Amino acid sequence: MGVLEGLFTPQKLCFCGDPVFAPLKKLSSPFPLVRGRGIKGDRVQVSNIEITGLGALNIDHLYQVERILDDGETVVTETKSSPGGSAANTIYGLAKLGVSTGFTGVVGDDAEGKILIQDFQKVGVDTSQIRVKPGAKTGSVLCLSDKLGRRSLYVTPGANNLLTMDDLDLTYINQARMLHLSSLVDDRQFKILLELMDRLDSSTRLSFAPGALYTRKGLKALAPILSRTHTLFINRNEIKQLTGEDMINGAQSCLKQGCSIIVVTLGRGVSLELGKGTGHRTVTATSGMPRRNTQFNPVTGI
Repeated sequence: MGVLEGLFTPQKLCFCGDPVFAPLKKLSSPFPLVRGRGIKGDRVQVSNIEITGLGALNIDHLYQVERILDDGETVVTETKSSPGGSAANTIYGLAKLGVSTGFTGVVGDDAEGKILIQDFQKVGVDTSQIRVKPGAKTGSVLCLSDKLGRRSLYVTPGANNLLTMDDLDLTYINQARMLHLSSLVDDRQFKILLELMDRLDSSTRLSFAPGALYTRKGLKALAPILSRTHTLFINRNEIKQLTGEDMINGAQSCLKQGCSIIVVTLGRGVSLELGKGTGHRTVTATSGMPRRNTQFNPVTGI
């Protein structure tokens, strides 16, 4: 998780090293983080859940390599498998901070699905809305990451492609103060998310991390979600892909779509010049704690 280094236009545009909820407490509480509320032993009282997540549930197979190749051969220097998924990582991290959380998604009836559910349960995430699909394999991601932080992701959606509207308990989702949403691969699930926007209660704020899979769809396709989004988490490459503009103008375009806060992740060590004259300043992104149990560049955006 990253450390918030700069803020441009209060409650509108932020810059940080990695997407994370906790630093946003600096912004006039766009959503409350209530530590420990709703947690009783190892059980979460559903009526008190603060934030729910919805997105892909994957096992990430991470390979650190000397360099990312277009073609050729290189050496793998480290390997690791870890529970993943963009929204899942965020909900896991929030639960470790003591926030009352739950998650909606699907896994296969295999060992990997059990690992994902148990990993959530260890930190107190309510898993009552995770559906197990008989005969299906749990989703997975192959990630190649080099020492410069560049990466190449290959997604096998598996059970994630079996999510239906019937798997979504709208009462459960709408009772939370916030829904954190990330991408799913198949167009059928994208249509489900668009339908969900029409059925999401006005009192439930939406946090959205589209990732590269959704930003390549463009502003027009994502408009129904962006118009409902309170906080948009996006990196500097994705915002250019989504809007066709540079980071600042792209963020302004997202604000015009209806978003209230745009969080742009810059990447570790990246500096950005903001303002002119006496208002000029430099924002530098810093690295932070890795997600889950990963020891090198984690999978994000899926």
